[in-house]
Amino acid sequence: MLAPLRQGLPPVDPSAVSSAASCALPARYEAVGEARKFTLRTVGHWDTAGRCDDICLVVSELVTNALQHALPAHTPRDQEPPVRLHLMHWSSRLVCAVRDPSEASPVAREKEDFSAESGRGLFLVDSFSDSWGWHPLAGTLHGKVVWALFRL
Repeated sequence: MLAPLRQGLPPVDPSAVSSAASCALPARYEAVGEARKFTLRTVGHWDTAGRCDDICLVVSELVTNALQHALPAHTPRDQEPPVRLHLMHWSSRLVCAVRDPSEASPVAREKEDFSAESGRGLFLVDSFSDSWGWHPLAGTLHGKVVWALFRL
């Protein structure tokens, strides 16, 4: 179910994007709530065919994973925010993508423990989105993007 993890976005025509929005997120856990509010405000203006709750849940999980697993132990306050959320809307699908500075791949747990308080993030992303994956950044940017696609 959760493999293969490393895969690029499904083929999309960038000129067909009808709406897009992004926001920088600081390296603190309050950023998860900020990402959720930004997503709710943004997709509230788009026709998401009743998938708004699913999208907000997945955004929360992707941002939480980036903050917990992809940031260095200390991020200087004067540095550009290390995590960025991107939302892209086409007529029949929506992609949420979270960029972080780590080049390490997301790691899904082999066996889910549903009584555990943590460790279910990628399982939830897999369950509530139609597909998801990640890819390393290219060029002068370092890190990766973890994305989830929703069919509308």
